[in-house]
Amino acid sequence: MARSKKSKDSARPSRRGKDAGKSGRASRATAEAVEVEVVEEAAGMGIDDGIAIFTTILLIAACIFIELELSGNYGAGWFMG
Repeated sequence: MARSKKSKDSARPSRRGKDAGKSGRASRATAEAVEVEVVEEAAGMGIDDGIAIFTTILLIAACIFIELELSGNYGAGWFMG
């Protein structure tokens, strides 16, 4: 599929406006620095720690119950009885 060549007269005008050569960095550089107060986290276990511990306990319990089921019904597993 061939494309037709456009003449330079039909080219779109720039969307950047008059200040196409200037970047927005000049105005950012002159802005004053703002002080930020650092807030320390409270001591204790956070939500991330709680989720990790709960998931670990749940996975261990699931493994134990699967092994109990295997030993009871199939005679295999850790708890053969």
